[in-house]
Amino acid sequence: MKILSWILSLIIAVIYLQTLYFKFTSSAESMYIFEKTGLGDVGRIGSGIVELIAAITLLIPRTRVIGAILALGMISGALFFHFTSLGIEVMGDGGTLFYMAITVFVCSLGLVYLHRTEIPVVGKRFVK
Repeated sequence: MKILSWILSLIIAVIYLQTLYFKFTSSAESMYIFEKTGLGDVGRIGSGIVELIAAITLLIPRTRVIGAILALGMISGALFFHFTSLGIEVMGDGGTLFYMAITVFVCSLGLVYLHRTEIPVVGKRFVK
């Protein structure tokens, strides 16, 4: 379980950290996405900060479940916009961003499940 937890955490963290470059440097793709969704620069920078926090907390075993919940929430929002306004393919990327979002969603969901007993306040209720 520890190895799987690390693998899932690293996958999410690498994807989130890699995409931060595009958010924080105002790349054309990032600007397009956040303008099309109506979130603008505040949404772009804000989501980048939250994703950075999620990536860091995922790499610390004690806070991993918090990072997984945060990542799951963020990527759920991204998938919502893919399904409603962006579509699968964004600016001719062949669906790369969408498939990365699906990967983060599945990995985050897996981590939340693996660490369900560590969720603050309600986690102990999952112990059999």
